[in-house]
Amino acid sequence: MKKPKSVFVCQGCGSRQQKWVGKCPDCGDWNSLAEETVKVETARNSRMVNQDTVRPVPMAGIRADAGKRIPSGMEEMDRVLGGGVVPGGLVLIGGDPGIGKSTLLLQLCGSIAATGPVLYVTGEESAGQIKMRADRMGVKAPSLLVYAETSVEAIAAEIMELRPMLVIIDSIQTVYTELISSAPGSVGQLRESTAILMQVCKRSGVPVFLVGHVTKEGAIAGPRVLEHMVDTVLYFEGDRDHFFRILRSVKNRFGSTHEIGVFEMRESGLVEVKNPSEIFVSHTGEMVSGSVVACTLSGTRPILVEIQALVTGTTFGNPRRTAVGFDYNRIILLSAILQKRAGMMLDQEDIYVSATGGVRVEDPGADLALAAAIIGSFRNRPVGREAVFIGEVGLGGEVRPVSSLHLRLREAARMGVKRAFVPKGGLDDIAGGKPPGMEITALAHVGALAEEMF
Repeated sequence: MKKPKSVFVCQGCGSRQQKWVGKCPDCGDWNSLAEETVKVETARNSRMVNQDTVRPVPMAGIRADAGKRIPSGMEEMDRVLGGGVVPGGLVLIGGDPGIGKSTLLLQLCGSIAATGPVLYVTGEESAGQIKMRADRMGVKAPSLLVYAETSVEAIAAEIMELRPMLVIIDSIQTVYTELISSAPGSVGQLRESTAILMQVCKRSGVPVFLVGHVTKEGAIAGPRVLEHMVDTVLYFEGDRDHFFRILRSVKNRFGSTHEIGVFEMRESGLVEVKNPSEIFVSHTGEMVSGSVVACTLSGTRPILVEIQALVTGTTFGNPRRTAVGFDYNRIILLSAILQKRAGMMLDQEDIYVSATGGVRVEDPGADLALAAAIIGSFRNRPVGREAVFIGEVGLGGEVRPVSSLHLRLREAARMGVKRAFVPKGGLDDIAGGKPPGMEITALAHVGALAEEMF
């Protein structure tokens, strides 16, 4: 019998080294290498077990499984997943501690358990604690099975025996495999445990949801190879100061990666938000200077978001730029464009920008609204709530077209918007007809924005 092989694995990027070094040569982290022992002969034997059970088959003889999705019982989750839970799909969901990952998945179990058995594997809580949460949320399903286990081999055997409709692993950092001797939660354990669960769900056709912890930077703990192994990666985001939670897809082999689902956290659990535009746009009082409305696009879903900017004289040598819900570099870029192309002297002004409701805006189509908010606050002149700004701003100050302009305008008209500022080059997208009662102002350059918006 061969001697177990010892390697040093970086806990940040997952790279393997033959000896310990202080600094990882791949990612540059210091003191991140940990020794792990791998049983080479066990891993080799496990790869040879099923060589005679799976044979290559021609593409023409493979039956497509498209359309055989399992409804989750929540429209917002079905939207993010691409139409429902895919049989045999491996889904990884991450989020900050206490954000509501377990609550969301327990509600998912309660919905699917009405049609068949569901296995909830808990490694962090006892079965009694899961029962207490289920009673508080009103989840009563006799087919919901709770399994307090951390051995991935025992979990895999239980899945193959029960063949449930859905399996929840809460969380992947608590399970371990006997193939390696490192502690649960290490890079090696995460990789091997996920690989075993991936083989089980693919062979049995049972969908598996993995709960993953996140680091201080907001990424799922462990190497990025964990995200490459799964079919779908979801992030459950939200601000603790707000009741709203956003389920975002960053990887999906079975659907779009730009869809989001919006939920509201209540004492009895999570409630779907059918119309997110109503919660992200204020409807009380008059809008002050620096507040404008943008229409962003998440996948195929247009959402109205209120953007606020505060421009004030700086008391420091260098002006400050602060962004909440936006990329910090985008604020610096737009400030330079407005000063160079629109003649606004912002080099002695502090600029604070925020997206209300705790939403994070990544759509470049919100550039024009962001520029309008900065201009409005700089000139201390308010813009009416009945106006929406849609467009991307280039380095030359040109206003570039955005995708699905007609969908954005339709959503804005549904929310009572009467005037829209859009790119001049995007008028062809609404050639079929603008929304009735809406005034369209086409802009070719950001310099004309200050003259047209007031």
